[in-house]
Amino acid sequence: MTIYQIITTLVVLSASFAYINKRFLHLPITIGLMLLGTVLSIIVLIYNQYNPASLSPIKTVVDGLDFSKIVLEILLSFLLFAGALHTDYDALRDNKRSVIIFAFVSVLVSTFVVAGILLGICTLFGLQINFLYCLLFGALISPTDPIAVLGILTKANAPKKAEINIVGESLFNDGIGVVIFITFLSIINKGVSEVSVWDILKLFLQEAVGGVVLGLFLGYIIFLLLRSIDDYETEIIITLAAVMGGTWLAQSLHTSGPLAMVVAGLMTGHKSKLEAMSDRTRLYIDKFWHLIDVLMNAILFVLIGLKFLSIEFNLTHLFIGLIALPLLIFARYLSLIIPYTISKRWLDINKKTILLMTWGGLRGGLSIAMALSLSNSFEQKNMFVLITYIVVMFSIFVQGLTIEKVVRRIYGGV
Repeated sequence: MTIYQIITTLVVLSASFAYINKRFLHLPITIGLMLLGTVLSIIVLIYNQYNPASLSPIKTVVDGLDFSKIVLEILLSFLLFAGALHTDYDALRDNKRSVIIFAFVSVLVSTFVVAGILLGICTLFGLQINFLYCLLFGALISPTDPIAVLGILTKANAPKKAEINIVGESLFNDGIGVVIFITFLSIINKGVSEVSVWDILKLFLQEAVGGVVLGLFLGYIIFLLLRSIDDYETEIIITLAAVMGGTWLAQSLHTSGPLAMVVAGLMTGHKSKLEAMSDRTRLYIDKFWHLIDVLMNAILFVLIGLKFLSIEFNLTHLFIGLIALPLLIFARYLSLIIPYTISKRWLDINKKTILLMTWGGLRGGLSIAMALSLSNSFEQKNMFVLITYIVVMFSIFVQGLTIEKVVRRIYGGV
């Protein structure tokens, strides 16, 4: 299939699933699309047992899709910019201390806690695994997915302070998670003896700090350009070009594209909207990026469902993933309660918010993309991919569908 045919197929499937979900299922769109994509994959797998030849082209196409590149290099940039653009900047600023602590510290704590859990479970099953590999898995599974969070949490009627902390954390910690993942992967590829503390620090600064600086630069360029004209069509094109060109530039400079898009989106959603856009431009830019957000979300979660066709099942790995599920939720709680306990005198949140953030910390396409980005020669790739899929499916289907009930339970009917 050509690139055009692949894109067309994904858009047609997304539109079809979105209609079915809206007409019959009435689920949050991210859950509905992933459910329908997964069901289609299961039907194909079952039918493939009886008539392999007829459906082999479908599996070939799905196998050929570079999920990690599609997500990390294309979809993620649009989704993060759109999410940041529509985030309440004032509320985010008022909660900046807690957002920064949870986005940076919690993902680090979670990485090491998850690594310890995976090492313990693998030992119980008699599997030998290097602790560095466990840290790599901790890095890819720890970030909460802003795409999943934004798509589900908005309908849960959570208190504003809790919502902005979950959304703010998820917007930033995915970029930090990618940076930590790249750091551990670099150590594994080069060998521990070949990587110094300075190398790790330099890589972190280049990716994380470089991404933030690039985002500030892009955001200011967008502001200057939008302020100099008043034509909503041109201004929309400028924001679109900034996201696409900025992502390309981030890849060339080896800085964090996700962090750059979040910062640029926040600047555009606040400074540019207030000082550089007319009311008409604000309206059209909001509508345009909302549509982009919905379309990219649809394609992403259809892809997650369809990619189920490519998963290699191993009974031992399946059991490890199922046993890890409750422990990973506990790791999420520890990663929040530890920094909260240490710094609560500076934070304007309570333990109810921590509980909601624990259950509302959904994992999604980002974790799957990082797992699939590992080389096929990586010894534990199949195990990491299967466990990640188990965690993501539980996160979206169980946590996502129950988040509204959890909100009512924690806040007493809020």
